[in-house]
Amino acid sequence: MLKRSQLSDHTAEEQKFVFENSYGVVFVYDDEKIVGVARALSDGLMQAAIYNVALDEEYQGHGIGREMINRLVAQLKGQNIILYTHPQTVLMYEKFGFRRAKTALELFDAGEEELKWMDDTGFFLPEGFRFCDEYKREDMKGPKWQSK
Repeated sequence: MLKRSQLSDHTAEEQKFVFENSYGVVFVYDDEKIVGVARALSDGLMQAAIYNVALDEEYQGHGIGREMINRLVAQLKGQNIILYTHPQTVLMYEKFGFRRAKTALELFDAGEEELKWMDDTGFFLPEGFRFCDEYKREDMKGPKWQSK
């Protein structure tokens, strides 16, 4: 499913491992075929992260994706949830109440080619980027020890 959606090039065995070791999972089947997946990692009490949300294109637009997210969020009730998504789907997740965060940072264990693709596709803000309201803030200029 994730290969069909171009979200992962990991083997089926590796995907089985990550889904079995996830806190919450959602699978959507059409007979025996998996047509949708989603998973979450969590400490079970306070913090959670949603990953690997994918639904075959022919099943999109029928409320199935919305139900997948609702079921996964229900498994994470009472926890703060972060979500990693493709830049093209940000607006969709905002409809669920997710908000963009100014303080999220990412460190990926990826090759130069993959990181360039992510940069070119819009996953990252430009290096050194600051939001306009941060320019005059003293606390956004780095630790005091750096200026010595």
